[in-house]
Amino acid sequence: MAPFNMFVTLLGAVYILSSGYLRLTTEDTDTPRPLRHDCPNTTTFNPNTPYQSNLDDVFSKLTSNAARGTDFIYFSASAGSENSTGNSSDYVYGIYLCRGDISSTMCHDCVLASITDARQECPTEKEVIIWEELCMLRYSNQSFQSTVSVSPSFILNNIMDATDKNKLKQEVEKTMNEFASEAANGAKKFMVQEASISGSEKIYSLVQCTQDLSSQDCTTCLRNANSILASSYSEKRGGRVLFPSCNARYELYRFYDVQQQTALVPKGKSKMSTLTIVEIVIAVSTVSLALLVTTCFVLRRKRESHKYNTIHGRNGESEITTVESLQFDLETIETATNKFSEDYKLGEGGFGEVYRGILPNGQEIAVKRLSKSSNQGTEEFKTEVVLVAKLQHRNLVRLLGFCLEGGEKMLVYEFVPNKSLDYLLFDPAKQGELDWSKRRNIIGGIARGILYLHEDSRLKVIHRDLKASNILLDADMHPKISDFGMARMFGIDQTEGNTNRIVGTYGYIAPEYAMEGLYSIKSDVFSFGVMLLEILNGRKNSGFHLTKFAPSLLTYAWNLWNEGKGLELMDPLLKDSCEANEFMRYVHIGLLCVQEDAYNRPTMSFVVHMLKSETISLSQPERPAFSVGRITHHHEQEIAPAHSFSDNGLTISTFVPR
Repeated sequence: MAPFNMFVTLLGAVYILSSGYLRLTTEDTDTPRPLRHDCPNTTTFNPNTPYQSNLDDVFSKLTSNAARGTDFIYFSASAGSENSTGNSSDYVYGIYLCRGDISSTMCHDCVLASITDARQECPTEKEVIIWEELCMLRYSNQSFQSTVSVSPSFILNNIMDATDKNKLKQEVEKTMNEFASEAANGAKKFMVQEASISGSEKIYSLVQCTQDLSSQDCTTCLRNANSILASSYSEKRGGRVLFPSCNARYELYRFYDVQQQTALVPKGKSKMSTLTIVEIVIAVSTVSLALLVTTCFVLRRKRESHKYNTIHGRNGESEITTVESLQFDLETIETATNKFSEDYKLGEGGFGEVYRGILPNGQEIAVKRLSKSSNQGTEEFKTEVVLVAKLQHRNLVRLLGFCLEGGEKMLVYEFVPNKSLDYLLFDPAKQGELDWSKRRNIIGGIARGILYLHEDSRLKVIHRDLKASNILLDADMHPKISDFGMARMFGIDQTEGNTNRIVGTYGYIAPEYAMEGLYSIKSDVFSFGVMLLEILNGRKNSGFHLTKFAPSLLTYAWNLWNEGKGLELMDPLLKDSCEANEFMRYVHIGLLCVQEDAYNRPTMSFVVHMLKSETISLSQPERPAFSVGRITHHHEQEIAPAHSFSDNGLTISTFVPR
């Protein structure tokens, strides 16, 4: 083992001498500076403040995870008190990304080094990105999860010129792009590859994305990086592109560890090398061990099957298996809600009732109680349990558990104190609480939540009832999408469905769904566009015909846009907090989402990208769907006026079976 370690050390020394990269260092040559860092001083914090405390908490979480023996390559963490200051600017969101071929020890050391560099290079900035040789650290007071970021970007090139520049350019463009999609679909979002150029010369490539990206977004990010390498820097013997969301690199020497990484794709190899044999032996041993562990786990699960309860779907297949800890007994729910006291009731409708509750540990909950007389209650219950139990995202309401006892069917959710978006947005007495900063954050949060449903969750989920009353607001006004009873799960390759029974809410339903029963992810995009325009204007789309302006909010927005008077759409309460250019960009995005032809509407991944970047040019919107008609099969049950807006904002709807 000692000779091998000596060889690795020697190889590392050769790499440093031969790589050809210029590195700036401090006077002490033992402490190299980071490859690159970015920390604009547009937002800063003072020492010994809540932000500093939360940042230290995030650093601690990141370093702790980096020391783990498994799943250490990428990690995200956040910190902030929802009740102390009530100021979302004190929140800290952070991630690190270690190169996929290094060990947990190396990852941990790199994360520690990046934190040290961050404190030195960016001591008071809130928006920080540090790129080290083997890892990246990023943190901000704004959430950036599941969002493609290609700015700021840095390009580094090997200072040595290639011998055959044209040949190398062709190979860089070919090899870098052909495995970008394969890497994007992998669990680690990381891959390396080697390919022969001519004779014994080879090109070695590496691509990696942050693991929160969808496969589509990862592919897009990598291809952007690869195009830069191929067009501008392929005449050099090496180059790399650093984006916040991904990175790509090529060299004419092997710069990664073939024994640590697990996604090597060799090309043009006629003979099996010693290292390849070692890799195969390790792989076979790993698979064998995994099979043994899996077998033991299955046998143990069979012995402990009495601890689980299963809800069965069609044909008797198991739709959800939930461990006992997720189940609430009826006595606990009755105690929490004072035996479903009227004083604890938050709302009611055709589905049943919603109650506020307090668990013995002091945690507040919202209990959704299925009406025993509802013909479709069991189906709706199964739909929400199957869906929501699998969905975990900060912009989705969190399911804490359920109860199936004494003939009751109940869902237990986290309690969200600031009610629903429509409670504040459409009440003239409360609209003032939503300045532009809050509305912009709400729009972005809703978009990220829908993106998670469409692309990043285990299955593609179409909500089908997105509206302002189904957007709950937590203590810091972060949005949480709720009410999944009308949602549909799709397979990864399925893009649309149809039905003879139209469900949803008038004013938010896409025209192709209302008229033909066709629904897809673009149906949700339409609903999002309606909400976006409502947030900008402060008035409902449905019922807008009661005003003197136009038959609908969409018509009004479209007319103003074509007349060059888009700023007149602005809620007067926003005039002191919203810049005209930013407002008009949001109007533009909203109109793109509500175009009549579903094909022309953007995907939610592109919507999130448009909301985040001011440099993306937007296409000209086509005519929106001015009217979708009254829905004869509409099943939405309006909540009684006395309970129109509940403390948790849960809407109560009737649902159709799948």
